[in-house]
Amino acid sequence: MHKRRKILALGAAGASAMMVLTACAGGGGEETEGEREVTWVINSLPAAWASISSAGGSVYTIQTLSGVLPYTGQWQPDGTYEYNMDVLAEEPTLINDDLDEGPFQYSFTLADDAVWSDGEPMTGEDIRVSVMMSASPDSGYCTTCDSRGGTTADMVEEMEVDGKTITFTLKEGLADAEWMSQVDAHSTGGGFYPAHLAEENGWDVDDPDQLGEFFTWLHETRPEWSGGPYMITDGDLENQVVKEPNPEWWGEEPQLDRIIMPFNTDESTFVNAINNGEIDGANPAQYSEDVMQELEGLPQVSLSVGEGNIWEHVDLNTENEWLEDVELRRAIFTAIDRDDIANRNFGAGYPEYELKNNHVFGSDSPYFTDVITDSGQGSGDADAAIEILEDAGYELDGDTLMLDGEQVGPLRLRATDTQTRSTSLQLIQAHLAEIGIQAEIEVIDDLGGVLSEQDYDIVQFGWSGTPYFTTAPEQYWHSDSGSNFGKLSNEEIDELVEAVGSSASQEEAAEFANEAAALVVEEAYVLPILAEPNYFFVNDRVANIEDNLQSSYRATYNIGEWALAE
Repeated sequence: MHKRRKILALGAAGASAMMVLTACAGGGGEETEGEREVTWVINSLPAAWASISSAGGSVYTIQTLSGVLPYTGQWQPDGTYEYNMDVLAEEPTLINDDLDEGPFQYSFTLADDAVWSDGEPMTGEDIRVSVMMSASPDSGYCTTCDSRGGTTADMVEEMEVDGKTITFTLKEGLADAEWMSQVDAHSTGGGFYPAHLAEENGWDVDDPDQLGEFFTWLHETRPEWSGGPYMITDGDLENQVVKEPNPEWWGEEPQLDRIIMPFNTDESTFVNAINNGEIDGANPAQYSEDVMQELEGLPQVSLSVGEGNIWEHVDLNTENEWLEDVELRRAIFTAIDRDDIANRNFGAGYPEYELKNNHVFGSDSPYFTDVITDSGQGSGDADAAIEILEDAGYELDGDTLMLDGEQVGPLRLRATDTQTRSTSLQLIQAHLAEIGIQAEIEVIDDLGGVLSEQDYDIVQFGWSGTPYFTTAPEQYWHSDSGSNFGKLSNEEIDELVEAVGSSASQEEAAEFANEAAALVVEEAYVLPILAEPNYFFVNDRVANIEDNLQSSYRATYNIGEWALAE
């Protein structure tokens, strides 16, 4: 066995800096004798068994599939990009990027020894079918596939499969500055899926209806397949999954006999659980100052915190009878005080926090433009918000906002039940009360389901980002995107985000992305708060593990290398 990996030196603009807090050594849990087992918490429920769909496209699904779903590359904790040379025979090839010479082309070739857990060889057909399922409905590949983002797939004119190799040809005049992301760890599907299982179940993947059936089956059926070092041997979407080594894995042998991943949304249980040896760690998607302070004092536990790749934001449902009015939306965003939210949640434990003033780029990116501050949105200026409302015909009757004699709202204000989001919702509720709007707080258990069903008026959640950016704007805001949960529809934004994804260079793409973001601010559709600090903790009995704030996989990005410390 040998580890076949290669670093591609692609710079990550704004790679997260880490502040590492390591507790004093001593005490701690006893090392396991016999079976080598690790218990790693995922702090919310995954909504599906695949991550292509809107409901399945959460970090919780991605982490549930860690070590199972094969992919072609991934951003590393230090901001470099690494091709997966277990899966690939060679680095992907850019065949042509000069549109004057012909269409944009590139190819991937899978390793000769790359096989699925049933022994079936991985081929270019697996990638082709995965891309077809990731495309938007207009592509014609699939009638019922609910892809959460089809930008990269929709650019493809032709996919030619020759055994282990697949060659992509883009549509005339289109280019893709981030072409290598097609089926990597950050793609719509988080990797690629086993196409041969469609045929085994009687589905013809070239029939749009039958491809939709395969898509549904992948999302609803616990994988008995794997293309990685581990496979899921037990579990469900309500309690936990259990992973054991994939006997057909051709790469370096996994060093653990079992990984148990319980789903636990109650952060208050983490400290006692790791102290009692019931869990070995977690990389929660949300920050919790109280939990961090308790963890820092535990022996044999390492803790780190840094600005994460998940940025918190408040979204409005534009199809709500009240929120379809852009002036009301602007007033709501103006009344919300982002700094109040950030300071209450992070001021004591992470005073370095920085408000996010661009939906696509961090302030340390060379492409950053502040599209928020001058708008007044997120300022908490209740007087300015009331002025917007009065100019639009609204009026305050005591403490109640009225329009044409009717009370505005109440509006449902929703988020998952975490410490920071609970605090945020209470503050937003108070901010809106200052302009006469009653907001009723409702807690979410199934974020993916709530978003995909548009079951909210106002919602706070987080988008997980990477150093890639050319596909994000279309996923967020295009009127046909399955991830445009609040149903914003703006033709100019559609044109701009399409241009982002088809630009020949990142510089050109960034210009279009900033123009689109400015229009989203005018629409008062998404209010960024900040890139939330993320923390990670692990029992020191576990080796070869670190947080990866560049990836939705977080600490599970290298799960195949986890081991017990000697």
